Amino acid sequence: MKKSELFFGALLVPVDYLMIVLASIIAWGLRFSTGVTEIKPVMFDIPFSKYFQWVLIITPIFLLIFALAGLYSMKTTRNFLRELGLIVLSMSAGVGLIIITIFLNPDWFSSRFVIISGWLIGIFLVSIARYLVNFIQKLMLVYWGIGVHRLMLIGKNKFKDILYEEFKLHPELGYEVISQEEKIDLESLRFLRKTKGIDEIFVADPEVTMLELRNVSDFCHRNRIDLKFVPAILQSVSTNFELSRVLDEPVIVIKNTPLEGWGKIAKRIFDIVGSLFGLILAAPIMLLTAIVIKLDSRGPVIFKNERVGHKGNFNLYKFRYMKLEYCVGEQNPNMQKALDFEKQLIKTHSVRRGPLYKIKNDPRKTRVGRIIEPLSIDELPQLWNVLKGDMSLVGPRPHQPREVEKYEEWQKRTLSIKPGVTGLAQISGRSDLNFSDEARLDIYYIENWSIWLDIQIIFKTFFILFKKRENN
Repeated sequence: MKKSELFFGALLVPVDYLMIVLASIIAWGLRFSTGVTEIKPVMFDIPFSKYFQWVLIITPIFLLIFALAGLYSMKTTRNFLRELGLIVLSMSAGVGLIIITIFLNPDWFSSRFVIISGWLIGIFLVSIARYLVNFIQKLMLVYWGIGVHRLMLIGKNKFKDILYEEFKLHPELGYEVISQEEKIDLESLRFLRKTKGIDEIFVADPEVTMLELRNVSDFCHRNRIDLKFVPAILQSVSTNFELSRVLDEPVIVIKNTPLEGWGKIAKRIFDIVGSLFGLILAAPIMLLTAIVIKLDSRGPVIFKNERVGHKGNFNLYKFRYMKLEYCVGEQNPNMQKALDFEKQLIKTHSVRRGPLYKIKNDPRKTRVGRIIEPLSIDELPQLWNVLKGDMSLVGPRPHQPREVEKYEEWQKRTLSIKPGVTGLAQISGRSDLNFSDEARLDIYYIENWSIWLDIQIIFKTFFILFKKRENN
């Protein structure tokens, strides 16, 4: 842990305390402002000195709730948007406790205006103050290197390269890659620690053996270095487990996914609300897209493409971005000819290997298709698939039957839940990831699903859409 991280992490405690106290004072002042008192006369007679004493006593309870919510993380790379959500929830929980207390003892305090305005102002002030602290911390990180983590990357796959590029392009993430190695070499680790210093080691290759991981783990423990790695266990068994007992013997129960029971119900409700909201929000774009597709080339505006879901095959809806004679689907009367041409293009132009293909500079696209496909506008009709129940907003991307036939056995795990319009793999590399890495990310999502994870993925998807893909 860097000294700057300790300093700024500890600084948040008094900053939050002062902001909550300040919010309480402002709320009191607003209640006694001329405009408010004229509309609603003051009905309580607690003097400000007494009120202020109670504020000083109650505020530490809010800080305790903040701590339980994880708002006092010492990391440089705190996510402001995630913190904002936690601030709203924590402030709401604290105000909820106050309201319950007042309900049990109405004589204690009865100003709903002070409570509600203090809650809203508190959220605003705490958020602004934390943003400024985080901004100063990242400013020192980017321009003076204060708090930067010296990172060593190990691996020989695409994921390692993506990590390197991300850390290089975004210094605000707090990492300086001091070395990239294809395999674990303890002598190289010792040399780098002495010459440059190592704060973290990231083993980005799940193919490393348990013996190698144990050796590098021992090295990190001895030298107080943080170790992160992509576990090979993702290829075989679930990492989502719980401890239980059978006949008084301790056992480990491997769980498939949190998407069971209430989790499944919550996700379906989230999908229905989200897809309806998305369809309403995207309606103008979808209408304009439909018009320009119709004017640009002959054929249906919406094209159905057969995909494999968690319960078999279904028709996935997309805006047609190819010329009709090249579309592979039942809506094309010359589908076999289009399929033969596609197979030829895969052999000569595909930039991906494995079950999936990606044709670079695809000659089959229409003029409109060259615009809407890179921005994923062609995928907006899939919101209707979500509403129908064929798909989810977030999940593994659905693939064609001929692609699924080429899956390795462990990769078929991605078919155990509904496919998604977007997913963890899409925000981690879009089509630039190889399929094995994509499958591992999807399996991680299956095992660690939560509504909050879905919200994060959807939010990040909007930013990824405007990032240029290597393989487009």
